Amino acid sequence: MVHLRIVAPHESAGRALELLEASGSVCNVILMEGAARKPAGDVILCDVAREDASVIVDDLRELDIPAQGSIAMEYVDTQISDAADRAEQHAPGLASDAVIWEDVEHRSQEMTEFSLTFMAFMVLSMLIAAVGILLDQPILIVGAMVVGPEFGPLAGLCVALVEERRPLVKRSLAALGVGFPIGIAVTVLVTLAFRGMGLIPEDFDPNDHPLTNFISNPDFFSFFVAFVAGVAGVLSLTSSKSGALIGVLISVTTIPAAANVGVASALGEWGEAGGALLQLSINLAAIVLAGVATLYMQRRFYVSRRRKHLSDPVREAAGLPLGKSSRSVVIGAPPDTSER
Repeated sequence: MVHLRIVAPHESAGRALELLEASGSVCNVILMEGAARKPAGDVILCDVAREDASVIVDDLRELDIPAQGSIAMEYVDTQISDAADRAEQHAPGLASDAVIWEDVEHRSQEMTEFSLTFMAFMVLSMLIAAVGILLDQPILIVGAMVVGPEFGPLAGLCVALVEERRPLVKRSLAALGVGFPIGIAVTVLVTLAFRGMGLIPEDFDPNDHPLTNFISNPDFFSFFVAFVAGVAGVLSLTSSKSGALIGVLISVTTIPAAANVGVASALGEWGEAGGALLQLSINLAAIVLAGVATLYMQRRFYVSRRRKHLSDPVREAAGLPLGKSSRSVVIGAPPDTSER
């Protein structure tokens, strides 16, 4: 179940209340008249079956509630209620397969923020990977994969491409386009510093690291693993299963490949650097391709569900039109799913 807290002016709150009471996938509806002070209005609390959460929120958007008040969402981990069970049975599908698009959009926006923290994690993860390459230690490579924050902008880019959000595309590309070059540049400088301090033997051969050699030698399986990991990563994002995301981060070699570009460049091994750069490019392309394909299919299922819901008689209770959405298309706003 998903818990909603709705703040709206009295008139809009009345229409929202009619909608929520008429919907079979909503339960535990509570009205607190005049409880809101900023903005002034009523407060409505309710629980919605996860499968219908985005559908109900879209109806509330049609009532213009976000512009006049707010809609807050949070997950209900456990609820002992026959009414909640009936609400979940009313909503077709499985809760584990449902995608709450508002949550996905919000989290993808957060993950694409190019901040000092993001940049720090990019640099630190590449430095860990660089040491792993110099010592030929796979455990350090795995550690660098987990620390790396690059999947956030990649996931944000996938969401932006599927939902045609140009500002989010630019933010995601900016984070990746600045984060990787800076991380590689710092890795070059640190590797040169290691060499200057005598920490790297003169006879060190960048090509002779059998345990981590896969980083600079891409093949079909490089693409395959990155593609599968991209699918799993997007599914972990849309299903809120963060545990699966850890496995995704360990599966792809974006950060180690970028670090290897820096290490090999610092040591003048341009063939090794080229192989690592190709590995990085393959991983990035495969993850984005897989993410876009996965999100597109999930979005198609939601659009089909939304279109079917537009003909649900419960919309009449709130004064919403049947068979079409009353939302107008606004530049910068989420796309109107009734038209897509």
